[in-house]
Amino acid sequence: MLKISNYSNFILKNISFFLNENENLVVLGENGAGKSTLAKVICGLIESEAIELYEKNLNSLSQQERANFINYIPPKLSIFDEYITLKEFLELSSINSVDAKRLKKVILLLNLKKLENRYCNDLSSGEKQLLLLASSLMHNAKITIFDELTANLDINRLKEVFDIFKSNFLNQKIVITHNLDLAYALKFKILFLKDGKIEFFGENEEFFTNKNLNKFYKNSISKVNDHLVVNL
Repeated sequence: MLKISNYSNFILKNISFFLNENENLVVLGENGAGKSTLAKVICGLIESEAIELYEKNLNSLSQQERANFINYIPPKLSIFDEYITLKEFLELSSINSVDAKRLKKVILLLNLKKLENRYCNDLSSGEKQLLLLASSLMHNAKITIFDELTANLDINRLKEVFDIFKSNFLNQKIVITHNLDLAYALKFKILFLKDGKIEFFGENEEFFTNKNLNKFYKNSISKVNDHLVVNL
């Protein structure tokens, strides 16, 4: 369960919404709308009294409790040791002792076996994105926020990420993306930000109507026969 109440800062304006424990969310909006700032507020990287997780104020949680409740996956991988390998990075991603069986399963699930002994700095941009996803699977928080995870992924890898997002391998998910095809296919609830304000919060099928697509994307995209089509 996630609740944010009447939060404002230098970017966000009067943000309030509530997610039940079984609900997932996609956050949409133009560049600079406040999506990443919202993510950082929700997970505590920007301090606030406005966030409740499972009926507890975020600021009242110990570091261990916070780590169990919520995890933020940034847009890009940051490496603190240029010689750390992919497997070592994943071992450090566990919030408790390393679960060897889960580690093996995650590596196989994302087809990372051939990369497990490679230095993280030597990975391609797409491989680094997959490593971020793998680290979230090892962390296994109750809520995971993904900030533009699918950037730099080819179509096959994007399908793998979609399948994981739709599976029960991860718990509750908040996905920040510009990929409308992904957002539509996931069928998660939608939150649309514009200039730091919530312009829409509701069900997927309610957002993805031509009326709303025209409103939020200025007639640049339409829904035709259950598919999204860019109007070039």
